[in-house]
This record gives sequence, structure tokens and C-alpha cells, in this order.
Amino acid sequence: MNARHPRSLGVDPATGKEAFVIARPGGFLEALADARALESAAVLAAVVGAVLEAGKASDAELAALVPPLHAALDECVDMMAADRE
Repeated sequence: MNARHPRSLGVDPATGKEAFVIARPGGFLEALADARALESAAVLAAVVGAVLEAGKASDAELAALVPPLHAALDECVDMMAADRE
């Protein structure tokens, strides 16, 4: 991840606000952001898998899944690239 950008640490249940950080490579906050990104990607993959398995989603419903899937994939690819640096 050469271009450091804000990464989500999740949503504060008390306020409903999402917390973002620009984490130092290899630091504690980066590890937290990585864990949250992987957990989110896993949940999203399960939801998309269930929708596809059911086979009853409209084209519009399937299209709505593309942006979050792209974002999750992009973040996971960034994490893998950072591990190789």
C-alpha cells in the first residue's frame, strides 16, 4: 500500500460512527484494520454466495453487490501487496 489512505476500524456501537485511521505500516492499528477488512470481506462473500445460490436476485440487486465486492477485493489486494513489500 504505497498510497496510505484512511482505513476503517469499524463502527462504534454507542455512537454509530465509523472510525478511520491512517495506520503506520506494520503497526497495531494496521493489524486491527486488516482484521476488520478480512472479517468484512468474509461476511460479504457469504452474503453474495447465498444470494447467488438462491438464484432469485434481480439484475439490479446483483448490480448493487458489485461496488462493495470491488471495495472488499481492492482492500484485500492492498493488504497482500503490503505483505510483499
